[in-house]
Amino acid sequence: MTELVAHLKTWRIEAGLTQQDLAERIGVSRKTINTVENGVFVPSTVLALKLAKTLGATVEQLFELHKADHA
Repeated sequence: MTELVAHLKTWRIEAGLTQQDLAERIGVSRKTINTVENGVFVPSTVLALKLAKTLGATVEQLFELHKADHA
């Protein structure tokens, strides 16, 4: 199984933004940012691109795929 790992929180904090700040800049709720950061919600392509553009990162820098090792 593959899981999405988000580095969004690190990038957001380095940019000096709160979840609310980032949410307002891209037009989503603070809860959406929170759920993406915590791996509860997988962002759409459009949302991932908006996040990357706003934070000056690539989508690959914000998100990566990891193979989950489940016994």
